[in-house]
Amino acid sequence: MFSKYVGRLQGDWPYKAGRVPIFYGWVIALISTLGFLFSVPGQTMGMAVFADSFIASFGLSRTELSLAYMLGTIASALFLTKAGRLYDELGARIMLTASALGLSCALLFISSIDLVAEQVLQWVEVDLSIITFPLILLGYFGVRFSGQGVMTSVSTNMLLLWFRRNRGRILGFRGIFISLGFSLSPVLLALLIDDFGWRDSLLLLALVVGPGFALLAFLAVRDRPEVCDLQVDGGRMQPKVEQLAATPPNSNTSSDSTFNTSINERSDLGLAQVKRNPVFWLYSSALSMHALFGTAVTFHIVAIFAEAGRGRDEAFAYFIPQAVITVVVNLAASTLADYMRLKPFLLVMLVSFVFGAVGLMNLQTDTGYWCLVVGFGAGSGLWGTLSNLVFIRQFGATHLGEITGLNTAFTVFGSAIGPLIFSVALDLTGSMFNAAQICAGLLVVLFVTAIFIRQPLDHAPSAKFRSDPR
Repeated sequence: MFSKYVGRLQGDWPYKAGRVPIFYGWVIALISTLGFLFSVPGQTMGMAVFADSFIASFGLSRTELSLAYMLGTIASALFLTKAGRLYDELGARIMLTASALGLSCALLFISSIDLVAEQVLQWVEVDLSIITFPLILLGYFGVRFSGQGVMTSVSTNMLLLWFRRNRGRILGFRGIFISLGFSLSPVLLALLIDDFGWRDSLLLLALVVGPGFALLAFLAVRDRPEVCDLQVDGGRMQPKVEQLAATPPNSNTSSDSTFNTSINERSDLGLAQVKRNPVFWLYSSALSMHALFGTAVTFHIVAIFAEAGRGRDEAFAYFIPQAVITVVVNLAASTLADYMRLKPFLLVMLVSFVFGAVGLMNLQTDTGYWCLVVGFGAGSGLWGTLSNLVFIRQFGATHLGEITGLNTAFTVFGSAIGPLIFSVALDLTGSMFNAAQICAGLLVVLFVTAIFIRQPLDHAPSAKFRSDPR
């Protein structure tokens, strides 16, 4: 009975997507973009805005809150490979709907933590933090697993299956809205909290993400073009008899189609093979390093700017110029990625983050501020390009859910330990900037490693770059 309903949800229901007046892949692109934007409450820039409110309401220190964030995030990472396997089995519609509902429930849970603690304190006399620490840890697990983990992975993977030509360019245009939305979200959430308070703000977000976006995903998402009798990049599928009749014996298809097919057939690797591939670990480490460093800065943005003698408003305003640079770089890189190999983008991304780290260590100066803005902005734009394209380009689409699930697990782990590292650095040394030095050193090591590791499966989609398969 269950498999019957799953099969129906994996099909072209409740309406025929092929009858929509535009190619349905553009509808998927819209939902993919919204999926990222509605994941903000589960992202660091979403939770970071609530950090001071949680500290005040839950009786926790900054280090205790960072520790709960780390443990909840690491716990969520342990289940992301399994979630990726479920995506391969169940499809995008089921997983995106379920993750939206899960994120909504986690937000509702967090909004009630202090109320639950008040009830418990009426029965037992203990320190408030003993009650609230495990509860916020559980809440962080829920928002990180559903929001940052599953929603973002599914939103990206489902779009990759609808486009092949100009895939990078389409992801780049989507990245414009995502980057702007992510960068503006701390400012908007701060205004929301100022007007409605932290609890009602969480309730409003839960309402929008849960019943709102989950219903849209349930009705509108289709797992892949084939279930709608559509082709990748547009057009209707021909019946098999017509396809055979339309293809003369021993004829060659277009060079671009043949090239893409041969690449996919050769590079559709399983998870066990990918785990033995050093290229996977290189990219996964680089993407995770961005998560570690970027999450730490975002989570402690107010405290970091305060240490540099800058105010709260300036801290949140920092995200706006960074977003502009991120958008420009992401659009340019995503467009060029349709004609280039990805290794140069990886090297430039690592250099950009080192540049940003130097700026962070000199944040008290205007030069340091703009180094941080430019370095992290450019690096984030390149990160967006690589995180979207690298695994389907290197390893194919057959096991994409599992592969990206494993990478997401490491990325989420990086984002978990980053805030705690910076918080501990503050406790032990009196400055968060000492943690930035450690991050800069690790980025340099990754850069040197990336120079020497060959990438034999890294081909540009364009035939212009076939000659150099490295």
